[in-house]
Amino acid sequence: MSSEAHRQVHRRAHRDGKERDPTFYPVEKKMGEDSLQTWIVELLRPLIERWYSELGRPRFVGADQFIYYRQFDPSKVVAPDVYVLPGVPPGRRVRSWKVWETGIAPSFALEVVSSDEPYKDYVDAPERYRELGVRELVIFDPDWEKGRDRVRWQRYRRLKTRGFVRVETTNVDRIHARVLGCWLRVIGAGEDARLRLATGPEGEELFPTAAEAERAAKEAERAAKEAALERVAVLEAQIASAARASGKGPADRG
Repeated sequence: MSSEAHRQVHRRAHRDGKERDPTFYPVEKKMGEDSLQTWIVELLRPLIERWYSELGRPRFVGADQFIYYRQFDPSKVVAPDVYVLPGVPPGRRVRSWKVWETGIAPSFALEVVSSDEPYKDYVDAPERYRELGVRELVIFDPDWEKGRDRVRWQRYRRLKTRGFVRVETTNVDRIHARVLGCWLRVIGAGEDARLRLATGPEGEELFPTAAEAERAAKEAERAAKEAALERVAVLEAQIASAARASGKGPADRG
């Protein structure tokens, strides 16, 4: 539908005085997805959700839903690989998101460059996210070494004086995401490449997955029990030694 046709639909809807929108907004993609993108998202989305929970600021963290940002025009849409909705609690069911209904646009979005259409994420994505109103966009290209004009990381931010602009490109293994307040870091290579969150001044410490955190808690509990038993054994040995020194063994007490 042309822009003029969209405007006519818009005008008719308002002329009718009805609170309805006749526009059809799809909720499902009709195309396949690179399995590497899927594996990256499946690991990263719950990590970001846990990260916000640990900070005491729980947020909705979604993946691959359509986000529409202009009413009556379904062509104005993005489907981030991962995104964060500020002020929206986790666990909410989202089939698609219409920005004009809530006034809430994602604060952060991540795009993993497609192996089929790599330059779509280099050229089209930044402009669409600019229109959407996202505060920070990170684009990760797992196949960046396949082209001289490709880069592993790109980071865009919305600045007061310059608008939505690219502020960083790098081929190192990590990049700092300001909105998230932590680092995004590549672990593994090729088909084994995954994205993790990391903390520390240089992103040297990996933020654990739920499984890793559970294992660490169990290991800490086991170590604490062993340390307590060792302290009891030492104390008992000290008591026995003191009793022997005073010439009074355990059988002589009482």
